[in-house]
Amino acid sequence: MVNAPVQRMSQLMAKTLRDDPADAEVLSHKLLVRAGYVRRTAAGIWTWLPLGKKVLANVERIVREEMDAIGGQEVLLPALLPREPYEATGRWDEYGPELFRLQDRKGGDYLLGPTHEEIFTLIVKDQASSYKDLPVILYQIQTKFRDEARPRAGILRGREFLMKDSYSFDLADEGLAESYALHRVAYQRIFQRLGLDYRICAATAGAMGGSKSEEFLAPAGAGEDTFADCPSCDFAANTEAIAYELKPVDAADVPASEEIPTPDTPTIETLAASLGVPASATLKNLLVKVDGEIVAIGVPGDREVDMGKVEAHFAPAAVELVTADDFTDRPDLVRGYVGPQGLEKVRYIADPRVAPGTSWITGANKEHTHAKNVVAGRDFEVDAYVDVVVVQEGDPCPNCGAGLKLDRAIEIGHIFQLGRKYADALKLDVLGQNGKPVRVTMGSYGVGVSRAVAALAEQTADEHGLCWPKEVAPADVHVVAAGKALQIELALDVSQKLAAAGVRVLVDDRAGVSPGVKFTDAELIGVPQILVAGRRSAEGVLELKDRRTGEREELTVDEAIARLTA
Repeated sequence: MVNAPVQRMSQLMAKTLRDDPADAEVLSHKLLVRAGYVRRTAAGIWTWLPLGKKVLANVERIVREEMDAIGGQEVLLPALLPREPYEATGRWDEYGPELFRLQDRKGGDYLLGPTHEEIFTLIVKDQASSYKDLPVILYQIQTKFRDEARPRAGILRGREFLMKDSYSFDLADEGLAESYALHRVAYQRIFQRLGLDYRICAATAGAMGGSKSEEFLAPAGAGEDTFADCPSCDFAANTEAIAYELKPVDAADVPASEEIPTPDTPTIETLAASLGVPASATLKNLLVKVDGEIVAIGVPGDREVDMGKVEAHFAPAAVELVTADDFTDRPDLVRGYVGPQGLEKVRYIADPRVAPGTSWITGANKEHTHAKNVVAGRDFEVDAYVDVVVVQEGDPCPNCGAGLKLDRAIEIGHIFQLGRKYADALKLDVLGQNGKPVRVTMGSYGVGVSRAVAALAEQTADEHGLCWPKEVAPADVHVVAAGKALQIELALDVSQKLAAAGVRVLVDDRAGVSPGVKFTDAELIGVPQILVAGRRSAEGVLELKDRRTGEREELTVDEAIARLTA
């Protein structure tokens, strides 16, 4: 049994606060600051104080244990990285303004690592020469850097954050599938041990590239991801990854298209009201610029365009909305009255709901004029079909057709089957059994270590403060001395006995602090068990309170020690 040192609040470098930080928007931000776990250093940059560092270290420990259990080998790569490998894969430019770029005194270009696929690939290229050296799983737990435009929500969306990233290297796709499956199970064990409620959702690969991709999402109101969950089957997906099949319809009975005067109807709402039709009968055409080229995107009038899906489709090209200036010298584009029929020199992308044969009311490319009976495939052609609408509550499940439920969530993990994107760019080959070079295939797997702390705070906190699961809490028991000398003496004595038995103890031995403040702080800090040396201290009787359930009982010192060391 290891003798755990007692943490004394009289010596602890952490101050609790009564009021929420002025800039705090979400629960985890408010509570982690108020309880003395973190402090803001700059926008999106946080200092972890002693209690916070202990929680962070506990999350790291769990992640490390489960990665080791699947054969992962831990390494530590530099955060300051050269430009050349990222240029070889195209990500020096693809990352855009989120990448921290800098130069050394000699003018050499460097970056602060947002993720390390390139460097891991080069390590294996340097160390592995034969099929006998593979498969291998390498991982690290390290700080990452991304220059977020609007860092917010405390440690949930910072410009530097702690992440576990691991990478698998296999000779064949079958091996990659096995490595992916190993990580998937390891992640389930990690999040179960952390005490997180989570969902495994189909996801898009984004800038990472590759084929199969899944996210581990922790449902929370503070989450920036929206996921869809089917109540009738096991389908779950990030809404950006949901796509519907193209289902053409027969338009043989639809009359010819016809222009109709529609004065003062530049919006879908005014058009639908003027004609007495539902917005779903209209075709909305959004204009965007893709690397400067104007592209039209058609969706039903009752749906919103999901710009995340649009950006993912055109990546790595830059996508932005058109402005009034973009209509100058473009008489073919009539603001508020754009229709797909007759558009020239404009690519037309449509949602699958605008399937061949569907009939619409849409702009006639003339001021104050629309057209009805405009049929996709007859009156206009679609250059590409891409599911680009925002998923709505009740949309049909792609698997079974039942109405989907939507919820907000925090992304806590992401796994990718990268394939050979990075191996091709950096020429990662090993000699196969036949003596010929074999191109290696890769997987990439991330866990947001610091994000997991915030996700736990969001999911487990109550009206009194934080409420940590035992495996990640900064201590096993919070001993509170109500205030008198005898109570402090008893609290310190029982704390030493518990520590000698291997229990992690935080003891509030502060003199001159009222019992009410101490009890409030104990609730705020959120250690699983609270042991109070109070009014019956002279009798050697303590009160034990379960922080999560609120259940209380009186115990002698020996009974309390037996209970807490069981």
